[in-house]
Amino acid sequence: MAEPAKTPDPASDILKHYESVREEQRLQEGASRLERVRTQELLTRYLPSPPGVVLDVGGGPGAHACWLARQGYEVHLIDLVPLHVEQARGASRAQPDHPLASATVGDARKLQHAEASVDAVLLLGPLYHLTEREDRLQAWREARRVLRPGGTALGAAICRFASLLAGLAEGYLDDPEFAAIVERDLADGQHRNLTNNPAYFTTAYFHRPEELAAEIEGAGLRHDRTLAVEGPGWLLQNFDAHWSDPGRRERLLGAIRSLENEPSILGASAHLLAVARRDS
Repeated sequence: MAEPAKTPDPASDILKHYESVREEQRLQEGASRLERVRTQELLTRYLPSPPGVVLDVGGGPGAHACWLARQGYEVHLIDLVPLHVEQARGASRAQPDHPLASATVGDARKLQHAEASVDAVLLLGPLYHLTEREDRLQAWREARRVLRPGGTALGAAICRFASLLAGLAEGYLDDPEFAAIVERDLADGQHRNLTNNPAYFTTAYFHRPEELAAEIEGAGLRHDRTLAVEGPGWLLQNFDAHWSDPGRRERLLGAIRSLENEPSILGASAHLLAVARRDS
């Protein structure tokens, strides 16, 4: 009798993906530069002013964490991927005047920090790698637990329509395997890449924009707003030409800012950023 097929392990898929790509460089290249600049712009707007204690959960190789440390925050980075934690420690050593307070391997669903001990929590990666709603709720609950009353949690999500839009812009839809990935994304948000192409990403959950508010409120936090990070700007075919010209870059950023609160445009953004508060 043949053995039953094994259920894929999402954590294993995620670890393999990040061991095969250069995540530490991603935010410095192509349209991902827009994601970096806009994310940091929104962090500046919604985080409490420094100094303060920030927990960067799912902080990856430390791009945002090290930047926040340079702004004067006490930043503790946590990530599921050991390689990312080592890279974050290296990035921290490279800025000795503004090092990270810590960088450790950990899980967004079970934080080691004490209750009401931090001013802000970032969930800029875990929400799309936790494919079950209950796990995402637990990540938000843990964020609430460690936040001081009045604290802020910010969570990033990949939009439900990101693969479809990327497929149109990059020509990926010519590949029937990618088209099948998109079909499932649209059906239930469960992104599964059974190919060997890292450009098709890894095991993840893609949110509809309205889902973030429901998850935040379900975890006992108050939803403040959900914003478009890149808006439609990431789809520009001549992105490098826009980005390398200071005037065109500022016009691009200005256009995105004017649309970031528009509910009808949220679905065109690759990433969404939800702002949540712990009131008591």
